[in-house]
Amino acid sequence: MMGISEPMRTFYLVRPYFYKNRFDISAGLLCLVAVDILQLFIPRVLKLAVDDLTSFRATTKDLLHYAIIIIAIALAMGILRYGWRLRLMGLSREVEEGLRNRFFSHIQGLGAGYFDKTTTGDLMAHATNDIQNVRMAVGMGLVALTDAVVLGIAAVGFMSYIHIRLTLFVLIPMPFIVVSAKFFSKRMHHLYQEVQRVFSEMTEAVRERFAGIRIVKAYSLEEQDAREMNSISRRYVRMNLALARVIQSFFPMMLFFANLSLVLVLFLGGRQTIRFAITPGDFVAFISYLGLLTWPMMALGWVTNLIQRGGASLERIERILNTLPEVAPVDPKKARTPENLDLSFKGVSFSYAVRSEAEKTRPALDLIDLEVSYGTVLGIVGPPGSGKSTLISLIPRLYDVTHGSVLLGKTNIRDMDPGLLRTYIAFLPQEAFLFADTIEQNITLGKAGVTEERVWDVLKKAALDLTIQEFPDRLKTLVGERGIILSGGQKQRVALARTFLLDAPIMILDDPISQVDMATGHRIIQGIFSDPRKRTVIIVSHRLSALRFADRIIVMDQGRIVAYGTHAELLVSSPYYLKNHQLQTIEEEFGAR
Repeated sequence: MMGISEPMRTFYLVRPYFYKNRFDISAGLLCLVAVDILQLFIPRVLKLAVDDLTSFRATTKDLLHYAIIIIAIALAMGILRYGWRLRLMGLSREVEEGLRNRFFSHIQGLGAGYFDKTTTGDLMAHATNDIQNVRMAVGMGLVALTDAVVLGIAAVGFMSYIHIRLTLFVLIPMPFIVVSAKFFSKRMHHLYQEVQRVFSEMTEAVRERFAGIRIVKAYSLEEQDAREMNSISRRYVRMNLALARVIQSFFPMMLFFANLSLVLVLFLGGRQTIRFAITPGDFVAFISYLGLLTWPMMALGWVTNLIQRGGASLERIERILNTLPEVAPVDPKKARTPENLDLSFKGVSFSYAVRSEAEKTRPALDLIDLEVSYGTVLGIVGPPGSGKSTLISLIPRLYDVTHGSVLLGKTNIRDMDPGLLRTYIAFLPQEAFLFADTIEQNITLGKAGVTEERVWDVLKKAALDLTIQEFPDRLKTLVGERGIILSGGQKQRVALARTFLLDAPIMILDDPISQVDMATGHRIIQGIFSDPRKRTVIIVSHRLSALRFADRIIVMDQGRIVAYGTHAELLVSSPYYLKNHQLQTIEEEFGAR
């Protein structure tokens, strides 16, 4: 159909839902076609009634008979209309649900690198506005398209039965409708893409301002943010107005051609009636059929509008669904399990993805060789930006190495199923993220079978048990969005308790005591080192006191390992380590006074 070929390219995304619901769709379409056909009999009843009236043959009984027929048709249409709405609108909702679930699952499967360059607002716009547009195109688009074809063809057939020559005159405007639909559809498709793009920007801007509302208030940025939002909103309105101008030019043109047909019927059909070539009843029926034909002509414009909007949204969704995860899943038949849990880095280099040549910088990691025997404690130190967090994020495959390999035992972790690999690892990221839920749920993350005693045990290890006991609701305390009711140190310790709960053989902690005081930090580190269970512990920390009992410590700078050894050895071999130790010792002495 004209103006629809471009969006139909992405139809394969919703095709499975059509196949799955093919019987319901067939039943719905049968009901819809039946409604269209029943509508066509009403003008025939009117023709008989008008002819009887104009020839003075009509009686009260005849008129009652015609009225009963129309009421029966109306009741049948009502029942059938309920049937097609239940099935076809139900299909659109199922497509919406399935597409949204598929989109969400796919997004969750993408690597951390994807989220480094994609805004949350853009993804929210895809998951809401775009999928809603697809739903409208599938539901009402299918209905309008069926109406346009069935009702249009049938109405022309009934009109031809009355007077074929008059019907041909009525159809004169049709080629103009085809040409105008073709002309406007491309422009509409482009504008829909632009409108959705600006909507994504606006969604992200709103989300970011609300998430950072405390910073906005603290720095009195309300007026500045309001101006920026006003600018984005005006741009969104301008794009919508440009789209509206195209649409509102299209629909009046469709109406003009429909009314042009009515003019031809009144003039030519009226003359035929005067000359008794057709009866007054035929003339009334012909006008009624023309009225029925007006809806298919309008539906042609509407279905073009719906499908262009849905097609533009489907293309945006398709681009994301076609994005391959950076951490590719492993074929279950080829997936391997490690022979032991020794960890090693062999010539590992890593660079973050860039969008242009100008953004290229030195690698975040450069030729890292490292061996970590199972059951040992490795400390990692270095200045900000030296590659510490990047190094540990390669172990659970939040990112994949650019060159070299990371081995667990003798197995390359790229040959392991990512889900299996992560069962061996308890990972505490540098940023402590909490969900808007209770403290207990933020620790267990919905894990079944975790007793309250076990939760208190890990809170004690995280040096947070006494604090939580002072809260009125204790473990049932709601922490608010991103844990806003808690201090930075409390959030960090809730996240640390979550890590302890996993009880995994490899524990990776990225700066676990950066937001707590020295006494609390000492208590946490003491709990980690005094744990009798055998496990590998990797700790990134700027506080050297947290690492002094580590089996080995590496010093990183500019993505390379520049020194390694025990605490005592690094005090002799590493100027950076010695300087920081001296400064922190002075700081601890002053803090103790």
